[in-house]
Amino acid sequence: MTKEELRIVFFGTPDFAVESLSRLVDGGYNVAAVVTMPDKPAGRGRQLQQSDVKRYAVEHGLPVLQPVSLKDETFIEQLRSFDAQLFIVIAFRMLPEAVWQMPPLGTFNLHASLLPRYRGAAPINWAVMNGDTETGVTTFFLKHEIDTGDVIQQRSCPIGRHENVEDIHDRLMVMGAGMVLETVDAIIDGTVHPIPQDQMLTAGQQPTPAPKIFKDTCRIDWSRPAEQLYNHIRGLSPYPAAWTTLVSDDGKEPITVKIYATGEPQPITGSEKPAPGTIDADRKTLRVACGDGWLEVLSLQQSGKKRMDTDAFLRGFTLNPTTHCE
Repeated sequence: MTKEELRIVFFGTPDFAVESLSRLVDGGYNVAAVVTMPDKPAGRGRQLQQSDVKRYAVEHGLPVLQPVSLKDETFIEQLRSFDAQLFIVIAFRMLPEAVWQMPPLGTFNLHASLLPRYRGAAPINWAVMNGDTETGVTTFFLKHEIDTGDVIQQRSCPIGRHENVEDIHDRLMVMGAGMVLETVDAIIDGTVHPIPQDQMLTAGQQPTPAPKIFKDTCRIDWSRPAEQLYNHIRGLSPYPAAWTTLVSDDGKEPITVKIYATGEPQPITGSEKPAPGTIDADRKTLRVACGDGWLEVLSLQQSGKKRMDTDAFLRGFTLNPTTHCE
């Protein structure tokens, strides 16, 4: 079988998946159809917005399916009509068994971690938030439990000390796209030898979870060590972004602020230890006391306004002596 003969259905939604889809199309692989999320209302006008994958598919004349329910019989029959031998899933919803068992050559997923580390919805965020120095991409065949299937290929990459989620996302997106093509070629050639994830765990080791991130996950707890908060902030930057609340004793309403970048953690010197959340600022710089040190805020965004550097923020916002972070 050649890549032109192999019929593929591609499942995906965000830009992370578009890189792989475009590489398949540009490489002459036979993408028979694309499955993506239904259009969703967004913005102030609540106009329907297409997913990144749909926009690419429409521009390149690929058939697009947008099921509300993946168990809908009409959708399943439509999917079956493409007579695809292989399904590829990247950044999409969990597929029901009736879907992922359909193609004779199986269904594989590209996941942005070195499985079995970081199973779940937000692997890149949690790797950076936890202070890891390495991550990577994995292709694996789908099975019942999410992110537990047998591993086909893996490739690692470093996480730089000053990199944030956006940096790692973009690198893994490109790296993963290349590995998707390698995985398809190996399936065509019959050289795939999947490894069960249980065999990849050392004695006593457990898979690492990477659960979905909610608003409360992003809140900064200033009582935590500065090193942990340094990683927490860059692990959520630029999206969805870590946040805190500026509170003062002058009766004004608290103000929510997103923090996108800080300097390296700095020790607290002197005999007096400030309470976590204490702000030390002048006209150009602002730092906040953590559980065991200071973090200088470099980039932030007040609710309802644009992201800006700290010196620009301080030119338009007055901190009184009682203002602190909660």
